[in-house]
Amino acid sequence: MPKDFHYSDYLQLDKILGAQNLQSENQGQPAHDEMLFMVIHQAYELWFKQLLYEMSSVTGILQKPSLNDNSPEQQTVVHRLSRTTTILKVLVHQIDIMETMTPMDFLDFRDLLRPASGFQSWQFKQLEAILGLKFENRYGQDYYISTLRPEEIDIIKRTEGQSSLLQLVNSWLERMPFFTESENWKNFKAGSNGSGKNIPGWEPFWSAYRDRYQESLAEPERTNLSLFAEVLLDTGNNRHRSLSPAACRAALFIMLYRGYPVLQLPFQLLNQLLEIDEQLSTWRYRHLNMVHRMIGTRIGTGGTTGRDYLKSALDKHYIFKEIAQLSSFLIERKRLPALSPEMEKRLGFVHL
Repeated sequence: MPKDFHYSDYLQLDKILGAQNLQSENQGQPAHDEMLFMVIHQAYELWFKQLLYEMSSVTGILQKPSLNDNSPEQQTVVHRLSRTTTILKVLVHQIDIMETMTPMDFLDFRDLLRPASGFQSWQFKQLEAILGLKFENRYGQDYYISTLRPEEIDIIKRTEGQSSLLQLVNSWLERMPFFTESENWKNFKAGSNGSGKNIPGWEPFWSAYRDRYQESLAEPERTNLSLFAEVLLDTGNNRHRSLSPAACRAALFIMLYRGYPVLQLPFQLLNQLLEIDEQLSTWRYRHLNMVHRMIGTRIGTGGTTGRDYLKSALDKHYIFKEIAQLSSFLIERKRLPALSPEMEKRLGFVHL
């Protein structure tokens, strides 16, 4: 490394700090708040780059044929997902800075931006794709890439053709051996919930759990029993689902028995996925309100319907909603079926 290697050289500050080419100044009508607007959006794109970097690492680990549930690699996945949620929180808080700009301040330079729009952020669309937002689940399918450059569309299409984080999580959950190792359940007892009989075609644990779940439901919630069977036991139409029944059973089991040492990291992983969805939803909601405050019912600079588009995307673009849905099937700890000694040993730490 050269002796005169400098902080500015390392960060290439000449490029970064010279990247604010204000359109209002170019037109001879300087608008003070355009600098704020540009810096915040440049910062967004840098954070999107970091998020894609983290997701590439996470999906690379999850693509491996096996992943020990207490391995350093799984700890790395949880750590980097946690970093992702923290970055998303920063994206939300940057809106606080943006909202120091008033609508009249924005109008000073808004028309100079046309047809540029945040809708043209190909990195954000790539991030949605790598997380698992499918094309068929997108709002505004007809124009979500219509304003992008060909090379940007190619990047997004390649990403959509690869295994997403959601698909990899499904495969990871399906690999969990909780119910395929019959020796873990040979001494399992359904308990004192009634008949103690197994439902044909159901694993003994889920027969017992279904009875406990039914007991926990209030009368208006009884319709949840059919949903329970559809989601967890493959009795319905699953063609449009992202998580298989086997993956849903593993995820619900992790949520129920997360107190056991082996399930702590898997539970944290699932929890981080839900946090990512929550932060993305919060970001969209804050963006929606900011746009409504700034331009009301006017169309966006890129030609979208502005607030109406953002509201529809907010309602539709939940990625890990099938994991969140599993909360509908939780019961109180005191009702949980007692696990067999073999399963408790499997989920705990053995002292020799």
